[in-house]
Amino acid sequence: MFISDRKKRILKAVVEDYIQTAEPVGSKSIAEHCGLDLSPATIRNEMADLESMGFLEQPHKSAGRIPSPLGYRLYVNELMQRHRLSVEETDKINSALHLKMQELDRVLSEAGRILAQLTNYPSYALSSGKARITIRRFDLLLVEQSAFIAVVMTDTNVVKNRLFRLPLNLEEEQLHCLAAILNTHFVNLTAAEISYDTVQTAESAAGPLSGLISLVVSFAIEVMEDLEHYKVYTTGASHLLEHPEYRNIEKAQQLMSFLSDGKELARIPPPDDRSPMKFLIGPENLADALKDTSVVVACYDIGDNMQGLIGVVGPTRMDYARVAARLSYFADGLSRLFGGGELPGQGGTSGSK
Repeated sequence: MFISDRKKRILKAVVEDYIQTAEPVGSKSIAEHCGLDLSPATIRNEMADLESMGFLEQPHKSAGRIPSPLGYRLYVNELMQRHRLSVEETDKINSALHLKMQELDRVLSEAGRILAQLTNYPSYALSSGKARITIRRFDLLLVEQSAFIAVVMTDTNVVKNRLFRLPLNLEEEQLHCLAAILNTHFVNLTAAEISYDTVQTAESAAGPLSGLISLVVSFAIEVMEDLEHYKVYTTGASHLLEHPEYRNIEKAQQLMSFLSDGKELARIPPPDDRSPMKFLIGPENLADALKDTSVVVACYDIGDNMQGLIGVVGPTRMDYARVAARLSYFADGLSRLFGGGELPGQGGTSGSK
């Protein structure tokens, strides 16, 4: 979809105004405060176009506009300017990183606390025993007409199997076809990388036996998660109550409950090989508790083929540029700390707030 430079500038202004105020943004405000040298009428027409294109939403007839998840996605991908950390910010981060290396629990707990304090959003850190546990191969073996054994082999050569009994009769050829579909769609994926869309695609290929795909995939995810030795550290959940999006206590409690569940947090997809950081905006999240929420997550290296994650959870109105800058600095520092590299000295590098 083509979007003009002028529309992009207006969208950027709307997103950044809404991040700061949490109030719907009108054309007059954009004209007065954003230096676009455009009349309110012109801005109003462009905002109407952006709404029809799906980048803006109007919560009430008489209100201004707010960014949609699609608008935030365009902002993060193309319009967001890099935020430079201040000396105060780098000092706080470095104070956590300069703890003794062997104190992994303390380092990650302190890192999460400071990250939550700096961003004003809840944060989490996850230490993993292995960077990627994946399935190398699926086999399905018919043992009787209405039962089969699913065999999964991981990339670490661990083999697990489970017997499934069904209220229907199967043929060996059907199981061969299902195994081929599983090996096509799910080999070399971690548990976190198995998405709803991937499962749906595989189920479509399986036709009338689509229900067996989710059975076997759930078993494979269970195997991988059992082999992934991780600890999850969360902090700052109370920050949610400082944002108008979570004034609804039921909504806030649902998200707080999610944040307290280490297994749920561990299922948040990590960044892929193309980028050290991942942005999941609103409905891009698989978990129901995160559908109106954004997650920004980064990887850090622990060494010995081990990797961890550190992330921030907050409203879709999140200040993505500031969060990304702080998260990136933390992740780089943790990688240097656990990898034996040189840490930045106290005082950091100055920049604008």
